[in-house]
Amino acid sequence: MLTRIDHIGIACHDLDATVEFYRATYGFEVFHTEVNEEQGVREAMLKINETSDGGASYIQLLEPTREDSAVGKWLAKNGEGVHHIAFGTEDVDSDSQAIRDKGVRVLYDQPRIGSMGSRITFLHPKDCHGVLTELVTSAPPASSEH
Repeated sequence: MLTRIDHIGIACHDLDATVEFYRATYGFEVFHTEVNEEQGVREAMLKINETSDGGASYIQLLEPTREDSAVGKWLAKNGEGVHHIAFGTEDVDSDSQAIRDKGVRVLYDQPRIGSMGSRITFLHPKDCHGVLTELVTSAPPASSEH
């Protein structure tokens, strides 16, 4: 069952300048950064708020590291802006299968590793009224035991 908006993905040409805009304009601070070589992006996650299911909602800023990446191709065609919306789920495997069973194309046969160790998959935008949609199961929180 989808539980929240996990994040809104925004494609940008210059990650550092875009982070600075969101910091200066809205006061959002970077929660996490990483480079995802498989997806060909450098990203920053800006936490907006905590959620009742123990997760959070973010703005995800995405700068392509190579022109032939999915985000790089999208950015060349569309320019900067909203790239996708992601919904949080406790079980990306079962929810993606249930959605696939309803006739929506799921882009990955098996979920992949996403930001901050999450498990992700995407739904085809042509089946979702033009919106690239991501399903995300957050990684379990790090143990606080010593």
